[in-house]
Amino acid sequence: MAVEKWNEEGRIWEADHGLLNEEQIAQCARADEAETFRSPVPTQMVSNGEYMPVPQTKKQKQMEERIKELAGSASKKLGISRRRFLAGSGGMAASFLAMNEVFGRFFNVDPIEMFEPEAYAQSGTPRDLFIFDDQLHLVRGTMDGPVGLRGLAQGPTSGGTSNEYNPKGLPDEHGKVWAPWNPALVGLPNTRTNYQIVQFIKDVYLDSQINIGLLSNVTGSVLNVLGGSEPIPTNVRDARRGEMLTADQTVAARNFINEISGSTRMLAHGLLYVGKGNLDYIQDQTERNAPDSWKGYNISESAKVDNNPNSPLRQWRHDDENVAYPTFELIQKYYAKLKDKKPGFNNICVHKGLVPPQPADPEHGHPADLPKAAKDWPNLNFITYHACIRPLAFLYDSWQEVKSGKLRQGVPDIGWTTEYAILVAPYKNTYAEIGTTWASSIVTFPTVAAHIMGQLMKFVGSDRIVFGSDSVWYGSPQWQIDAFWRFQIPEDLRKKYGYPELTVDAKRKILGLNSARLYGIKGVESGNLQQRFKPVPRDYEKRMTKELKTLMELPGFRADNLFRIKEKYAELGV
Repeated sequence: MAVEKWNEEGRIWEADHGLLNEEQIAQCARADEAETFRSPVPTQMVSNGEYMPVPQTKKQKQMEERIKELAGSASKKLGISRRRFLAGSGGMAASFLAMNEVFGRFFNVDPIEMFEPEAYAQSGTPRDLFIFDDQLHLVRGTMDGPVGLRGLAQGPTSGGTSNEYNPKGLPDEHGKVWAPWNPALVGLPNTRTNYQIVQFIKDVYLDSQINIGLLSNVTGSVLNVLGGSEPIPTNVRDARRGEMLTADQTVAARNFINEISGSTRMLAHGLLYVGKGNLDYIQDQTERNAPDSWKGYNISESAKVDNNPNSPLRQWRHDDENVAYPTFELIQKYYAKLKDKKPGFNNICVHKGLVPPQPADPEHGHPADLPKAAKDWPNLNFITYHACIRPLAFLYDSWQEVKSGKLRQGVPDIGWTTEYAILVAPYKNTYAEIGTTWASSIVTFPTVAAHIMGQLMKFVGSDRIVFGSDSVWYGSPQWQIDAFWRFQIPEDLRKKYGYPELTVDAKRKILGLNSARLYGIKGVESGNLQQRFKPVPRDYEKRMTKELKTLMELPGFRADNLFRIKEKYAELGV
């Protein structure tokens, strides 16, 4: 491409570094010239130069024309330009209305919202809504964050050259290969600091309605499953090198946020390393860190099955009586002592699904191990993260499964999630968490989102689904909260498959009240939540001590030799 003057002073086009040949380029038009209609919601595909864009589909064209009609009519009545109308809440309301007409009624929106910003705000997430985010993440300063996951939510402006979770360039339900999930991220830098504690606090506690967040963590060797090549660890100390956040760092972040806010705004997971050889570490975390519940990964090499110092950690399953059950027994014994202070200590939260192609067995996240464990341990709660959705973040395969017509007990058979919902339905101590599963479907595959929520509601029930955002991977969780509050399962799907309606009461349960019950948080059904859950001060960064910054391994702060010696002694139990 020849160098041309850009339409802003002082800007020029650089030479084209894409992968398209001259013939392909000749078939395309530049987005800044061709896309004269600036819709609040994308209505056609834009290529980054690595693939040929799929032509605008018939439904995309219908949606675009309908947005134009609604915007033209509404802007005239309001006496403003169409451009100004589209840039405001009225433009978003028009987009929701057009999407409902073309793709199905997925969002609660009233035409009056095009004309009255107050009506748009009133139909949005209510201020008295108790919200408990069951899955939050941050990263210690010396480790890179998941830039690929942020790239999914941010789209092509994330700095990547392609959607790494969609390497084949397959279209989503709207015909797009790489559509942003969170518009607020578009154009922002995708850097390591986005995932560290300073930005985390802003995204979660200043820029969202989260009342309580549960800070999660990752048992280290799970990174090997996602493409890493580290040696398989033989003990927790070695595995800790791969943890994005250690157990000590997790509780330190919890304690800091609760201290500066003067209220309980955060809970913390302990790291669930199972097996007889890891019982000492479960005990150590319990007595030293007081975790609020537990987080593990079947797919992670995190089970120590013996006391041989040279034997490697390995993957595990919930129903293994020799490996998982001794850990469950220890947690249950501690729960009997701690339940008044730690009502959620018996919550066993385990990541299932969201993996590259793997065998369909429990060690790789399949749900077949849950019924026996739930039956054998009725005093423990088994919370399955991501509702066991199988594809890794881009749900094209799930969309194809919906369209295939293949059914399981009368509903579309969505890989692992449908089977999971049916398997755990009889067990009242099982719960489905929807982190990333919700984020990865609501924008790009809303029909899949409708089926997932419909199936969980039908088989598991609205009392046993909990909201998680998996933030800060995808920026502030507020966009996911707003989308969930407006979302509805289209009536035709409910009638055809027997899905319950996603009512206001059901949304309140899923967004917070169910987790409040699991963690013993009383009196949040109504009342002045802002008074009870006090705000995190805006000068929170100034309140971070040198010791906390050092522990979190923030830039410019590293543990000195004395600190490392103390840490080494702590690891050795000296």
